[in-house]
Amino acid sequence: MSETRVPVKLNKVDKAAILLLSLGETDAAQVLRHMGPKEVQKVGTAMAQMRNVQREQVEKVMSEFVELVGDQTSLGVGADGYIRKMLTAALGEEKAGGLIDRILLGGSTSGLDSLKWMEPRAVADVIRYEHPQIQAIVVAYLDPDQAGEVLSHFDHKVRLDIILRVSSLNTVQPAALKELNLILEKQFSGSANTTRASLGGVKRAADIMNYLDSSVEGPLMDSIREIDQDLSTQIEDLMFVFDNLADVDDRGIQALMREVSSDVLVLALKGADEAVQDKFFKNMSKRAAELLRDDLEAKGPVRVSDVENAQKEILTIARRMAEAGEIVLGGKGGEEMI
Repeated sequence: MSETRVPVKLNKVDKAAILLLSLGETDAAQVLRHMGPKEVQKVGTAMAQMRNVQREQVEKVMSEFVELVGDQTSLGVGADGYIRKMLTAALGEEKAGGLIDRILLGGSTSGLDSLKWMEPRAVADVIRYEHPQIQAIVVAYLDPDQAGEVLSHFDHKVRLDIILRVSSLNTVQPAALKELNLILEKQFSGSANTTRASLGGVKRAADIMNYLDSSVEGPLMDSIREIDQDLSTQIEDLMFVFDNLADVDDRGIQALMREVSSDVLVLALKGADEAVQDKFFKNMSKRAAELLRDDLEAKGPVRVSDVENAQKEILTIARRMAEAGEIVLGGKGGEEMI
């Protein structure tokens, strides 16, 4: 491992990591307890990688924090075991022990919430032999990206059944959620939390479908269409697909392009509609647009699966940036602006 891991130009995650490493164990634990699994893993990973932090960097982070206190940062995904190892590597076994207990075993964690800290395969194993309706409730409760990965560990028939059930969910009785929490808490620590009774629905199903691989999403949508044409249309209307990038504002496209490699962009645009290609061209300098057009022409035939994977990669970045408030996604799945 390199001895110098702190970049000269710090991003938001690096700054959060430096801030937490500068706090005492108790204060850092209190901050992390207010974060979800995504935030903890991303910040914790950065903490584990920190080496040779300069005094000037710490002072700058502290100064910015005082000015921007109250801002929020939306980050990655997490897993209990990984976070334990990560924080131990960052802080040492003695200091990390108490911190980990406060973060991962906090009294506000319900059985369902505990699943958000697990690897998708482990979640799939936990619910594999449960009633399909319980499987649907769990999948609807998870964040869409994690839910999509969980579904990938089931066969097509089970995936179809779960998505159909998620689509038809609107509310779950508090008593039912409490019972499910108690079942899960036989395996995990925490106390039952029955305040969240609204989950699922067509929008949730569409969000989950957005995170499925193309090889899974296509057959699954075909099967939904065969069973319920209206439902498939509703789901498709709510999904954000690559062509919808044409509806993102220019500032959003420019921000997105800064996060995407040129090779991935060329491959993704190879199979894109002309409107999407033009959207990217007009947000580049004239010279850069000419080079991109030349690259597209010189690329030659490419596999459809490669194009779809490149487009999925860009969409994943776009959704992450949207969750962080850095861009606003338009199109079918976008939120109307006033």
